[in-house]
Amino acid sequence: MNITSTTPSYYKILSIENRDAWNYYVKNSSSFDFYHTHQYHIIDDSQGTPEMFVYEHLNNFVAIPFLKRKIENTSYYDCTSVYGYTGPLSNLNFTELSSEFCDNFFVNFQTYLRIQKIVSFFCVLHPLFNQYLFLRRTDALSRIGFSVAVDLRQTLEEQRSKYRRQIRSKINQLREKGFEVTLARSKEQLVEFSQVYEENMTKVGASNRYYFGNQYFENFMSATDYKTELLLAYYKGRMAAGAMVTFANNIMQLHLAGTRNEFLLDSPMKLIFDEACLLGRANNMHFMHLGSGIGGKEDSLFHFKKGFSENLFDFTVWKFIANKQVYNELVQEKLAGKEVSETAFFPLYRFI
Repeated sequence: MNITSTTPSYYKILSIENRDAWNYYVKNSSSFDFYHTHQYHIIDDSQGTPEMFVYEHLNNFVAIPFLKRKIENTSYYDCTSVYGYTGPLSNLNFTELSSEFCDNFFVNFQTYLRIQKIVSFFCVLHPLFNQYLFLRRTDALSRIGFSVAVDLRQTLEEQRSKYRRQIRSKINQLREKGFEVTLARSKEQLVEFSQVYEENMTKVGASNRYYFGNQYFENFMSATDYKTELLLAYYKGRMAAGAMVTFANNIMQLHLAGTRNEFLLDSPMKLIFDEACLLGRANNMHFMHLGSGIGGKEDSLFHFKKGFSENLFDFTVWKFIANKQVYNELVQEKLAGKEVSETAFFPLYRFI
């Protein structure tokens, strides 16, 4: 991507210590979610140092939050995004940004990457936003699947009519059998849910990235940059399943969820999803975003989520190589004669 500009370079980098400025750009964006907020970047900073790149011109801005990481045994760095969906923010819709503004942004962005010796930049785009319109000029976008969302602006009857017939039937059966969904209101409930979640991750063989300590759950629930509720399904007084959901900017996110092994056949998560949609309506949310399959695949998880809605959105990632020469050198150095199966992992030098 070769772009030139005669406009003087102007950008700034916000560190995580600058909470007010960070949240100013988030809250003044036309579209944002809790993943962009200052507190979430503190909670999920295990992968790197949180920073935000901001380009501003004539009262308009584009900002990108990210995690900056040192590349081991080198003088170089790379960037990634927090767990979830981030991507760029702007006070304007990305369709409203002029070509000149976009050109100037990328000139400044590449200047920053060069000065900081950043080799590559990875982030998962938000499926409900049109960020791809802004980033497509870099030729570094990859659509890896679809993501599911329930439109809460339609009537409740219309929403439920879109459920797969078997799901509607199962929800009714769960209620008749005596399953009940409630909101967590104690630390003990949060601790028990974290155990159920971990049990679930162990069962599916999840990577370490999907395991979180008790402090993570406590910090997440107590954050004030966004609202979180924990929905718990009980059967005869025993916790069967749970789901953490967030509320921000009219978007409800299913963040973490898990079912106790002994209740997997009952599938109480179906009832939780339905109750979560009711909670979203009560909080004036427009969408409940359920997400994709594992890694964007059209797997059993995706099939389960698709049973609640026909609304599919592109699940896209941005794999931007800022310094191709160094990137290739790092890959070759790591490769060193090894046989590597074909993979979409990025950056490749962290996979080998």
